[in-house]
Amino acid sequence: MQSVSLGRSALRVSPICLGTMTFGEQVDEVGAFRILDRALDLGIDFIDTAEMYAVPPRRETFNATEIILGRWLAARPGVRERLTIATKVAGPSRGMDWIRGGSADLTADDIVAACEGSLRRLGVETIDLYQLHWPTRPVPMFGATYFDPVRAEQAQVTSIEAQLRALDRLVRDGKVRAIGLSNETPYGVCEFIRLAELHGLARVATVQNAYGLVNRVPDNGLDEAMHQHQVSLLAYSPLGFGLLTGKYDAVGLHDPACQPGRLALFDSMKKQRWARPEALEAARAYNTLAREHGLTPTAMALAFCYRRWSVASTIIGVTSVAQLEENVAAWNVALAPELLERIDALRRRHGDAAA
Repeated sequence: MQSVSLGRSALRVSPICLGTMTFGEQVDEVGAFRILDRALDLGIDFIDTAEMYAVPPRRETFNATEIILGRWLAARPGVRERLTIATKVAGPSRGMDWIRGGSADLTADDIVAACEGSLRRLGVETIDLYQLHWPTRPVPMFGATYFDPVRAEQAQVTSIEAQLRALDRLVRDGKVRAIGLSNETPYGVCEFIRLAELHGLARVATVQNAYGLVNRVPDNGLDEAMHQHQVSLLAYSPLGFGLLTGKYDAVGLHDPACQPGRLALFDSMKKQRWARPEALEAARAYNTLAREHGLTPTAMALAFCYRRWSVASTIIGVTSVAQLEENVAAWNVALAPELLERIDALRRRHGDAAA
């Protein structure tokens, strides 16, 4: 794998990124260390985490993933210099009262304090990529369908400019090398860029949004905004929380016989966009298509993201070394033009079922 640039920043990373949100919940510390070690062996030098992790978010596991990653770094002298480490500050609490007391805002001071907390837990002097986990302003995200202009006008939250100035301060202080967004809209990306250029502030390098066969929302305009402004897409959930592995094809999400996965293990996950009946229906169609072409569902879904022009790095989340190796092996899979045409035909039929 050749490294790729992230936006206009100086960061260069592997086109596959190891997501770590399972560490501290589905994966214990010993298992996490094995996965991290093997990822390095396989050429992955880009690791993504967040102060909110592990997932599903709980008071008891808040910060757990960063702590585990910090212990791994401490136990591997010299490894830090080989890695690009990304983490995120959680946005407004969304009912999680253990995050900044359940605040409905994310202030400039909150961003700085959260960054300092992540630095301590990770045991590093600088975070390579620091991201806003989700917008402060009310926008359609995590499965919400519509933008509500009335709610947006009534919201009293910290402005984009104030948040950007806080991120700029972290860059100037040497605590962060580059900044990014997550779960962001085309308007949000463009506004962050406009304000950075207007005021000479740190420029957003990346946007980390859901992207995969059952959720190609970035193809509806975000891709153009990112291309024009030279911002890189980090694609998360390329396997649709396991839907695109085929593990749920025969038994569904709620059958006790189904293979363990987030959607089956955690009740909170069964209420998310990935658990919609139409999302499973769409996934089954893609998985059938993969098998018809002699591919595993996992290989086709990941190969689609890996080779998509608009994706800089694809974030894979695993619970075992075996899953990690399977996901990385998909890097060598090429999808024929006729298969890509059939994938697009399925999208026209099913839409973005997990958007």
